[in-house]
Amino acid sequence: MRKLIFCCLLSLAVLTATGHSQAPESSCSLKFRIKLGDAVAQTPVGGRLLVFMTTSKEERKVLGIEFIAGDTWVSAMEVESIGPGQALEFDPDVKAYPKPFSRAPAGDYQIMALLDPDHSYPYGGQDEGDLYSAVVKVNGLNPARTAPVDLVIDQRAQSRIKTNDTDSIKLGEFESPALSRFWGRPIKMQAGVVLPPSFAKAPGKTYPTVYHVHGFGGDQTSAWRQGARLIKAMADGKQMEMVHVFLNGHCPTGHHEFADSINNGPWGQALTQEFIPYLERRFRLIPKAYARFLTGHSSGGWSTLWLQVTYPDYFGGTWSTSPDPVDLHSFTGIDVTPGSKDNAYKTSDGKTRNLIRMNGREISSIEEFAKLEEVLGDYGGQLASFEWVWSPKGEDGRPLKMFNRETGEINPAIQRAWQKYDIRLILDQNWARLGPKLKGKVNVICGTDDTFHLEEAVKLLCAFFKQKGSDAVCELVPGRDHMNLYGAGPAYPEGLDQRIQKEMEHKFTIAAEAIRKSGRSKAVSAASQPSSGQH
Repeated sequence: MRKLIFCCLLSLAVLTATGHSQAPESSCSLKFRIKLGDAVAQTPVGGRLLVFMTTSKEERKVLGIEFIAGDTWVSAMEVESIGPGQALEFDPDVKAYPKPFSRAPAGDYQIMALLDPDHSYPYGGQDEGDLYSAVVKVNGLNPARTAPVDLVIDQRAQSRIKTNDTDSIKLGEFESPALSRFWGRPIKMQAGVVLPPSFAKAPGKTYPTVYHVHGFGGDQTSAWRQGARLIKAMADGKQMEMVHVFLNGHCPTGHHEFADSINNGPWGQALTQEFIPYLERRFRLIPKAYARFLTGHSSGGWSTLWLQVTYPDYFGGTWSTSPDPVDLHSFTGIDVTPGSKDNAYKTSDGKTRNLIRMNGREISSIEEFAKLEEVLGDYGGQLASFEWVWSPKGEDGRPLKMFNRETGEINPAIQRAWQKYDIRLILDQNWARLGPKLKGKVNVICGTDDTFHLEEAVKLLCAFFKQKGSDAVCELVPGRDHMNLYGAGPAYPEGLDQRIQKEMEHKFTIAAEAIRKSGRSKAVSAASQPSSGQH
């Protein structure tokens, strides 16, 4: 032990003196010396420091992790402040996935460091403002016995998409009084707004609206990615002219799902009472339920179904696809309802609970996913995001966790608390009131082979609707998963997005015609009444 301590101190002394990795052969495990370049930052910065290491033979310009680690190892530490030109020592054994780096096999590696100032990496990966190093190749590395490795953070990530206003795509931004009161600082709501071709030419015309909610990892910039296609389809007469509003569901803790939350604040209230009225005034949107439609996928699927159920008189219909768990008897395969004895990581017979599957093959367990998320960041990841929306607040000011990240043991108090957000349970308990209000307004579509096992909860919801004799469309598409649900197939030859658009148009046309007829009938009735004083 004394020899090991002396060796590591000697290596560090040489590293500090030389500024690069020329320490002698030793029995020290892998350490990094990470320097912040002078040009990339003019003032000290802090955040989550991540180091990625991979044995991939493919030469990479950037390293990172999406929702599974694959062949990439990652380690993390919090950095309070590091100034331009300063360096720090990073021990990749303290917090790492899948294991401490010293336990990685000897071999050829590519390595990169990234500093995440706003702690958004768990939500969307590398994004604008992140600082990172070049990918360094280290051949013949033995992480259990090596000299330190130098990394210089000297690059800044740029925006992946330009979101400047155009003639037809605008940023709608609004400072919410309700959210600002909750947080004690200004909070803005955002949306990308795609306008129809006639908008500028017909200043008196009003339009129905489609409110899109993205999945986990997205934001309002979907408007700029999808806008040109929508505008062309309307210009060519292939789609009815509507305003498409791409809402931003991203917040620092993940995806707020437009649900009022003790942790995130009153996002549903702010949307319906503040932001949508603002958008309707600014963009000449028809301010009536029959002209407000919702659609979204994944977390957006849950958000839009939640909004339709919570505000049944405010919206005219939802098309929610592959939604996050809508019946908590299956929270991606785990029963998290009160009384359940399920463990998040193991089934009752001791088998591993899998979370992610592709092409019929299970590729990542819930335990692997959860422990990777704990390294990438202690908030903002997918599992933590659910807790920020659904869980009560803990003594430390953060939401209580549904399950112990080390053991998978579920907290019974959180099982009870989450009932407030169990959509199937809410429908069941309030069906006498909600059933009539939701008539003709609910469409839920999911693949039978959903990548995250979300079809299990959808099946339970479908069974509920059937038992109640509801007209809700609850559809499981054979062979489709989370990623390919929208592709053309027997149920929708032109693609699911086109089917949803046509169904919205049909619903709006019928409602608008009924209102016109009602208006004419009232006008005729009024005209036929005798004037004041006549009998």
